Amino acid sequence: MSRFIDGLASRAARAWLRLALRTTRWTVTGAPAAVPILRQENAQHGAIVAFWHHSLLQLAALWHWVRDRHSHLHLHVVVSRNRDGRLLADAIAPWGIVGIAGSSARKGKEKGGSRAFRQALTVLKDGCMLAITPDGPRGPARVVQPGVVALSRLAHRPVVPVGAACHALRLPSWDRLAIPLPFGRGEIVLASPLDPPASTEDLASALNAAQAEAERRHATSGWSAPERLWALLGTLLAPPLIVMLRIRLARGRELEDRLRERLGLTRARRPRGPLLWVHAASVGECRSALPLIDALLELRPGLSVLMTTATVTGAGIAAAHFAASPPERAARLRHQFIPYDVPRWSRRFLNRWRPDAALFVESEIWPGLIAACDRRGIPVAIVNGRLSDRSARRWARLKRLATRLYGRLSFVAARGAEDAARFRTLGVRECTEYGDLKQAAPPPPVPQDAMADLRAAIGARPVLLAASTHPGEEEMIAEAARLLRETRPDLLCIIAPRHPVRAGEIAAGLGHPPRRSQGKLPGRSDSLYLADTLGELGLLYRLATVAWLGNAHRPPGGGHNPYEPVRLGVPLATGPHIDNFRPAFARLAGHVAVTHDAGALADWAGPLLGDDARRREIADGALKAIGAQEEVSAQLLTRIAFMLPA
Repeated sequence: MSRFIDGLASRAARAWLRLALRTTRWTVTGAPAAVPILRQENAQHGAIVAFWHHSLLQLAALWHWVRDRHSHLHLHVVVSRNRDGRLLADAIAPWGIVGIAGSSARKGKEKGGSRAFRQALTVLKDGCMLAITPDGPRGPARVVQPGVVALSRLAHRPVVPVGAACHALRLPSWDRLAIPLPFGRGEIVLASPLDPPASTEDLASALNAAQAEAERRHATSGWSAPERLWALLGTLLAPPLIVMLRIRLARGRELEDRLRERLGLTRARRPRGPLLWVHAASVGECRSALPLIDALLELRPGLSVLMTTATVTGAGIAAAHFAASPPERAARLRHQFIPYDVPRWSRRFLNRWRPDAALFVESEIWPGLIAACDRRGIPVAIVNGRLSDRSARRWARLKRLATRLYGRLSFVAARGAEDAARFRTLGVRECTEYGDLKQAAPPPPVPQDAMADLRAAIGARPVLLAASTHPGEEEMIAEAARLLRETRPDLLCIIAPRHPVRAGEIAAGLGHPPRRSQGKLPGRSDSLYLADTLGELGLLYRLATVAWLGNAHRPPGGGHNPYEPVRLGVPLATGPHIDNFRPAFARLAGHVAVTHDAGALADWAGPLLGDDARRREIADGALKAIGAQEEVSAQLLTRIAFMLPA
């Protein structure tokens, strides 16, 4: 009779588990190094999977994921020798999980632990996987018993700590055993393998960290009210966004043959193997990201990179870099325009590309895309993270949304201490400082034929370059150039707008000077030249006698990257509104002039135009202040590689 009742109970438990586990949407995330161990893709077979006893019934979900592609694998699990243990072993047997009965001796009474230990050792040496609850079968809860560490050392097999959380009913038992409920969400987090654990404390720490991450991910896997509102807003704005795309196309800010990419549509195919998605909004972010991408491709020969940008100018920088890359590296690079943050468009994008990890460069935050990645188990990080005082205050007003959004990030690599402190106040769990990636960006290459043509056209004339100008700055620069020509009538002023699509408007306001986009060169009688092309600042800086860097004359401004002109030896000035690049300009304090109007700019530039020695002194001082060109931090590369599959 007892066996009959046990059989009924076992079948009922099995049916319930099958319903609950198969109707739960599971996400498996964590350390990429654990995946080949669990799927036995490495040379050394066999490993120990460790998890707390309260997650015991969720083991079948992890094993279903493991066996999805590797049905030949075998898993054994250590269970108690009592009736409950036998019931559990019968319930999970259909998933290909074999029970090993036995537990530690208690009060001098043998519980079959020695026999189970020997059997487990044999199983591991035979190349099978062994699941074990280090705090079971009777506790204390979350206290690791020494047997699992000894087993790992004797078998010379690693331990993979696992955390699990799902919609579940908690029993009033010593471990508060979780009974999975159907039609919910579940999270399984794999920690880095321990080979072997240094101590029981180290294993307990790894298990607690994995369990905490699983519970955090499960708590944020649903939609919060602000996220639902954001998604609804994106859905409602989809038709107006399509109209806006057409307007941008008419203004030259989009490419007609690639407009569908903004809706998450593309004919491009995902490359095989691991894929890292790197998003860099525009020119500055692209220049920051490219050295990092090159270093990662060098570090991981099997890796491919999908680079997205938000602007056509950024796409031009990426295309030029890809074209200049060696063919074997260029074959591993893709470019797309990032889709707008509309739920349907984001799903299309992620379904097509299925990135293994995502990096957002500097300050580009897309709440819907980041949340969608997090729900799919795609780790997301911010590199060269930049967060201004103004942005931090804005996010602080949306505390609930900010905490949830920034809490989804795997890590943030901030530019410096100020940025890191602001990110931490918004709920970032891991924030480190690996330096400014712009320090690793080499000056852009220059086409020698274009350089020769411009040098011949300019001759010996002094050149004032206004680089990356924004609305309202071109007029100030033109006035400064007029003042300078009172003493240097041969001065040529080159204006390079940040967004070349504004060139028609700028040219009309400045009397229609010759435009580079139309193939024209500056004539001897031209005092202004409009360089309305993409990706030529490296060329223009090499021609400049002095330079003024834009997006800094009027508030809010923000400034632009000063490292590029400094590395090219150009004396530099800028405006007062440079908050976005404050750490860089702080390093250059005393070496970059700050001008508030046209008169101040003319007063600074005038004496330098004819003083070669003084210009060299300023350029050398600025170069010394920023130091030698830095390489991409090896620690940052290692941290990013940790996000990717092995």
